[in-house]
Amino acid sequence: MIDRRLYLPEHSWCTDAERRHAAGIPQRVQFATKPRLAGEMIAAALDAGITASWATGDEAYGQDPQLRTAVEARGIGYVLAVACSTRVRINRGRTPARADVLAQRLPATAWQRHSAGPGAKGPRYYDWAWIHIGSDSHRHLLIRRNRTSGEPAFYLCWSLTAVTLSELVRVAGVRWSVEECFQAAKSQVGLDHYQVRHWPPWHRHITLAMLALAFLAAVAASAAPNRPADPYHPARSNDPIQLTVPEIRHLLTGIFHPPAMSAARLLHWSTWRRRHQATARHSHYRRRSTNEPAG
Repeated sequence: MIDRRLYLPEHSWCTDAERRHAAGIPQRVQFATKPRLAGEMIAAALDAGITASWATGDEAYGQDPQLRTAVEARGIGYVLAVACSTRVRINRGRTPARADVLAQRLPATAWQRHSAGPGAKGPRYYDWAWIHIGSDSHRHLLIRRNRTSGEPAFYLCWSLTAVTLSELVRVAGVRWSVEECFQAAKSQVGLDHYQVRHWPPWHRHITLAMLALAFLAAVAASAAPNRPADPYHPARSNDPIQLTVPEIRHLLTGIFHPPAMSAARLLHWSTWRRRHQATARHSHYRRRSTNEPAG
């Protein structure tokens, strides 16, 4: 998490001069939709020298054509979720068709099984298909189908150069890690644990929470050992999982607020917990690997 914006509802906040003054909201701040705020943060990150090849987001952002245009203008590819009612034009047709209707017309051979990335219980397998849309050779409608319920999800995709289906699937799956990041920020560093009602205190709290999470994430990354990348590798079944953000926070709490046990005992329990978690995760992954194809 490297930036933040506070969304202010238009009628209940932005047009209420008395309320704005009481909360200390600067006059320069005007109403902006969430997609527009997202576009501002993306532009600020790129202008600051942050490099990125892709942008991804849920329907609230994918449905906004101005955000998609702004991302394209910066040369950043995107995989953005959209509603099933989204209309797209294929084969240079004059009449656009609904995304869900196009999905129903696809033959069985159009679907490929891919993992959207590792989950808590193993690879997250879905059936995927893609359809070339528009006149741009790098513009696609990506469709994800749940293998159990059959429920579909849709994404509008654009890239500066040609990409594979597996790459679009990977980017679509990255959004899961973004949700994990918000969950960690709320549960570990109190991102949403505040009662402030003023503009400056809100920004102070959010900034400190982001800094605390960045510190924990950096410590976790620096402590990660070199291990086989394959989660099914037998060598990993008895090793404890690497230090996580919650575990590092737990250890730091024990250091700054010493418990009734020694530091050695505290580290012993940490190792035991992480070894137990590794055994459980390996069991989940092994079960999933026996029931799912490799690709």
